[in-house]
Amino acid sequence: MVLNQEEPASARGTSEGQPLDPAPVGAAQLPGPGPSDGPEAAAEKVEVELAGPVGAEPPRPPEGGWGWLVMLAAMWCNGSVFGIQNSCGVLFVSMLKTFGSKDVDKMVFKTAWVGSLSMGMIFFCCPIASVFTDIFGCRKTAVVGAAIGFIGLMSSSFVSSIEPLYLTYGIIFACGCSFAYQPSLVILGHYFQKRLGLVNGIVTAGSSVFTILGPFLLRVLIKSVGLSGTLRVLCVFMFILFLAGFTYRPLTPSASDKESAAKGESRCALFSRRKFSPPKRVFNFAIFKVTAYRVWAIGIPLALFGYFVPYMHLVKHVNERFQNEKNEEVVLMCIGITSGVGRLVFGRIVDYVPGVKKIYLQVLSFFFIGLMSMMIPLCSVFGALIAVCLVMGLFDGCFISIMAPIAFELVGAQDVSQAIGFLLGFMSVPMTVGPPIAGLLREKLGYYDVAFYLAGIPPLIGGAILCFIPWIHSKKQRETNKTTEGSNREKMLENLNSLSSSSGIFKKESDSII
Repeated sequence: MVLNQEEPASARGTSEGQPLDPAPVGAAQLPGPGPSDGPEAAAEKVEVELAGPVGAEPPRPPEGGWGWLVMLAAMWCNGSVFGIQNSCGVLFVSMLKTFGSKDVDKMVFKTAWVGSLSMGMIFFCCPIASVFTDIFGCRKTAVVGAAIGFIGLMSSSFVSSIEPLYLTYGIIFACGCSFAYQPSLVILGHYFQKRLGLVNGIVTAGSSVFTILGPFLLRVLIKSVGLSGTLRVLCVFMFILFLAGFTYRPLTPSASDKESAAKGESRCALFSRRKFSPPKRVFNFAIFKVTAYRVWAIGIPLALFGYFVPYMHLVKHVNERFQNEKNEEVVLMCIGITSGVGRLVFGRIVDYVPGVKKIYLQVLSFFFIGLMSMMIPLCSVFGALIAVCLVMGLFDGCFISIMAPIAFELVGAQDVSQAIGFLLGFMSVPMTVGPPIAGLLREKLGYYDVAFYLAGIPPLIGGAILCFIPWIHSKKQRETNKTTEGSNREKMLENLNSLSSSSGIFKKESDSII
């Protein structure tokens, strides 16, 4: 799973926690105030403008050049991180055989925690990684994150039992992936503006490509060198990711930019009321004042309790249900293929859906994801299971591709980065807990049918909750418009009264002169 964050990357320069790296020129601003706007925020902006150099502009995105190399590095990051995570079903089966000995059935619950903890920690660390990216820049955060991921994966190859993998693979490796992943989204907006949509689509497609090829690669490696050797080979992916992080160099202002900045500093030096810019808030909790966002932040995590269950347990289910089928990893490949198609198709469709009504596409995606999860146990023919996986992947891509546009509609461009960051943190809990619960049900009942049935219920409930968001958002907008109209009417009356009083005073003075 990988999120399409084209908009947050382009709006990063307008968020409260600004990165040290320069942000793109012309970052899109949506009309209307965000939750952070208010009298204090407006005064703070005025002071920043007075203190900052007038006329100085950040470097213009080059729209190519070195940026194409940055794009390839970000694509490798998305592919290597989520390609490994989405292929965890193959690793899960290998871990059961390696560490389960004779009690394989009793190890399902314990082993499921490894992959689910890893995926959950990636999203749990996203808000923290975002702050580190703002403070230290994209390059340092990405390089350090890849190095930590390399250490965690290499350490995992030397363990002799399942418990140490909770730390090495589930926490250290996942945290490193999170810190390497977040800057890959931000850096794209520094090098591209006009082509940002195309570039972001190519980058996020890396996840689908690796998800398609990953299961087959892991299957060949496990048969050849075993689980430990496979993890060491995967360390090569992290080492390349470590080198790719060095391509995220910050842009430097051109000579004309420096000249305009110098002129601006001399021009505003006499008028600035502050010598330094005011401190920025690291975490912006004002977004939770938006009721529609609060409902969204509740509905999405609730819907994801069963989301990661197929990725983790589907390969094992195929082994048990279709014992004559030797290419069980093809089910994950099918999800990866149609997920990539869904991101491209629904990413384009969402441009034609007005306002917060985009949320209905997400409701539709959760409905089909939940329905397909429930249909997995009903498939008695392998071809039918392939069809179910294709449909599931298509709407998985739909759910992912419209996350950022919906966040823009709910909180505005200024707060969209942290809005998504907080949401990813909330998503970590259900994505971590869901697969182990499914594994526990498998241990108690001896089959996966009930686990997949139950995995389909949370998406349906979460989708039903999301249906209220357009009504809540439109109601809030009507209240805001009424308040604005009332305040404008009061200002007009005050202006008329002041004009009438001024004209009366002028008339009295004229009479006295005459």
